[in-house]
Amino acid sequence: MKCTSKVASGIAPSATLAISALAKEMKANGIDVIGFGAGEPDFPTPTNIKVAAIKAIVEDKSHYTPSSGILPLKEAICDYLDKSFSLKYKPSQICVSSGAKHVIYLVLQVLLNPGDEVILPAPYWVTYAEAIKMAGGVPVIIETTEESRFKLSPEQLKAACTEKTKCIIMTNPSNPTGMLYSPDEVRALSKVISEEDLYVIDDEIYAFLTYSGDFLSFASVSEDMKERTIVVNGVSKTWAMTGWRIGFCAANAEISKALSNFTSHSTGNPSNAAQYAAVEAYAGEQLSAIMMRDEFIKRRRYFVDRVNAMDDVSCLEPDGAFYIFMNVKKTFGKTLSGVKIESSADFCKALLEKGLVATVPGNAFGADGYVRWSYATSMENIKEGLDRLEMFLKS
Repeated sequence: MKCTSKVASGIAPSATLAISALAKEMKANGIDVIGFGAGEPDFPTPTNIKVAAIKAIVEDKSHYTPSSGILPLKEAICDYLDKSFSLKYKPSQICVSSGAKHVIYLVLQVLLNPGDEVILPAPYWVTYAEAIKMAGGVPVIIETTEESRFKLSPEQLKAACTEKTKCIIMTNPSNPTGMLYSPDEVRALSKVISEEDLYVIDDEIYAFLTYSGDFLSFASVSEDMKERTIVVNGVSKTWAMTGWRIGFCAANAEISKALSNFTSHSTGNPSNAAQYAAVEAYAGEQLSAIMMRDEFIKRRRYFVDRVNAMDDVSCLEPDGAFYIFMNVKKTFGKTLSGVKIESSADFCKALLEKGLVATVPGNAFGADGYVRWSYATSMENIKEGLDRLEMFLKS
């Protein structure tokens, strides 16, 4: 008897979490490996946020809450969306859940019927394709190029649409490339989305971490696009709260109600104390978040300059997030540290085993020929890791 369902059997594990776990295991075994795999800020959660969580626990805020989140948090999120992006939502249109990843899973469960197609520009975050399949949908991958700065064109989007297309997933700025769609590019894609009667799941988890260019939410383009857009965001990246597991989406009334119903019969509410911590994250002082962003900008500059000074590898300067998507195609066919390199997976495996540096192969993001580095780690680690990369390339 087969013990798993067809859906479960077809789901691949998260490559980024697997690389992070392997690096931690090697460190625990005394191996001096440096990890660049996980998209997790290396800063502590700001003190004011931790104090808010402790206060909630002391005040015995430790029982069930509404499944879609407490009202103070929804109100804080609405204020944040209004002040940051000029987006006006009612608290009833906000659904809070256990991290932005889980929110995306829930949205796909609510939107898709079996066989519905979801357009996914590549490179894409590793979870998207699997979450689509888990909801019974069909990922329709559209490849982009480095020449286009890994961005989808309206013409590509139009050509990919069929009668089965239900929605498109966009990340802005992107994971894994860090590229940002300009306001004009967002408007041009929105025109096609509206014409083809699609929804857009707009993952804005890195919106605060935008360093060059102007950010525009798809929901800001027009009232029609606001109805079509499910805005996804959370506290993980901006306030270094990855383990607190608080994410949210803002959507039209029908989708929001369906999401609330879905959570009431699946996870129930996210952690009570974590919700009160998130209230402080959105409504409290933002100096810590700004300081983290400034540090990411310094690391980005150093990383790009170092990589582009090396032989056989190169990268574009990202507009946001905290990733470098390094082109390693020139290493294919070569032997490095005794290992023949034929793919990005080969490159990452050899770099980990021989150079003691953990990165994520591009094929996990639908783009073989590239390697993702996270610069959400200390400058000391970045310098040492790039020294090891340079040594590995010269081998």
